[in-house]
Amino acid sequence: MLTGHAWPANQITDIPPEETAMPRTICVYASSSDSVAPVYTDAARALGTALAQAGHTLLYGGGQYGLMGAVARATQAGGGRVIGVIPEMLLPQGYDAADEMIVTADLRERKAVLEARAEAFVALPGGFGTLEEVLEIVTLKQLGYHDKPIVLLNAGGFFDPLAGLFEHLYAEQFVHEDFRVLYHFAPDAAATLAYLATYRPPVLPVKWRSLRN
Repeated sequence: MLTGHAWPANQITDIPPEETAMPRTICVYASSSDSVAPVYTDAARALGTALAQAGHTLLYGGGQYGLMGAVARATQAGGGRVIGVIPEMLLPQGYDAADEMIVTADLRERKAVLEARAEAFVALPGGFGTLEEVLEIVTLKQLGYHDKPIVLLNAGGFFDPLAGLFEHLYAEQFVHEDFRVLYHFAPDAAATLAYLATYRPPVLPVKWRSLRN
């Protein structure tokens, strides 16, 4: 049960189901910084536009700044629905034009709500918080808590160093290379939605086995 409250939903016109393919609630993790390069903000806007065009609902951290605000505004500008989930402490930074805003007690509750309501996860470039969120959702998938798609939108090559770190984990046998199926790197919004549209839950290997097998 949420310990917070919900802001009233704005009235919007839903996209007719027959005009969309498999509408989903897509959780997007993203930076709240306004100081980042335009390539990242452009990617957030493109993702929001693509989500709206596909009839998807944006579920995100509820902020009005940075890539968070950019993806929310672009989704609404395209006719899409936006649901924010924000801790009470961060409410002054919230996006008050969201169609629905869920206010939680803290960050842990926010993450639980996002995980429960999302049908897919997309990570835009971001800082410590974004990385922590997406790595937790990858770990939960590895352990079998969910089988939802996870995409890292690699705008401007932002996630290249992270992809390199993942390869280092495989090379050093901290993670079995079969777990590459847990996530997908996509170069842009179009490739992200293409992956989501064709996603099928993978058969995962057993985690606790010899990496030399």
